[in-house]
Amino acid sequence: MRPESSADTGQGPHPRHALAPLLASAVRLSIVAALAAVEKAEFAYVRDLVEITDSALSKQVSRLEEAGWVAVEKGQVGRRPRTWLRLTEDGAAMYRRHLAALTAIAGPLR
Repeated sequence: MRPESSADTGQGPHPRHALAPLLASAVRLSIVAALAAVEKAEFAYVRDLVEITDSALSKQVSRLEEAGWVAVEKGQVGRRPRTWLRLTEDGAAMYRRHLAALTAIAGPLR
């Protein structure tokens, strides 16, 4: 006996198809989640929150920036250089879609 397919049940495609492959990395998912909660965040704040090194954060932010999901702003506070990160509209939309897909896959909490 085989389970009913989505075609048999009249449902759409499996929710896994809505997952963002770029967010399969727990580190990238953590970065995006941190940025989703704020308007923008200083690089060091995100680094400490996600518990990774500067170089690891820089590498992952570059991947997210290439996708158009994170914007990087450089500036100074006094004489000290600072880098701020923010989630773009596309990044926020993809994050919401990814979370909705995870929720649909997990099903209702029992």
